[in-house]
Amino acid sequence: MSTLFTRIINGELPGRFVWKDEDVVAFLSIGPLADGHTLVVPRAEFDLWTDAPADLLAKVTAVAQTIGQAQIEAFGSARAGLIVAGFEINHLHLHVWPSNSEAEYDFKRVQQNPDPAVMDVAAEKIRAALRDAGHGEFVPEA
Repeated sequence: MSTLFTRIINGELPGRFVWKDEDVVAFLSIGPLADGHTLVVPRAEFDLWTDAPADLLAKVTAVAQTIGQAQIEAFGSARAGLIVAGFEINHLHLHVWPSNSEAEYDFKRVQQNPDPAVMDVAAEKIRAALRDAGHGEFVPEA
């Protein structure tokens, strides 16, 4: 059975994508810690990050780094947060978000019903920053 993320990747469920390549995608979280909170997900399903092939995990991490750099640029944040949790969806994913303090690393702070218009703007800010950084070939249209 496909995971929720596979269904998003396959277009069966909506997602605000900011990155797509042959191995990895990135889309906004529906329970963000901050505006622009993005999930970086391999297309292949792996429940545990420790089970993913090293080369795929390296690529997922590299895309997360690129997304984080774009978030810092787009939102003017001090840092980009990064967490590998994996308890909520059994499909390897990295949480990346613009962060200004360690207090923002608490999943009890997620926005339960984020404004769709705010999410659309956040996604476009990240896409624009990725394009400006030379990654346009991986940036999907809204």
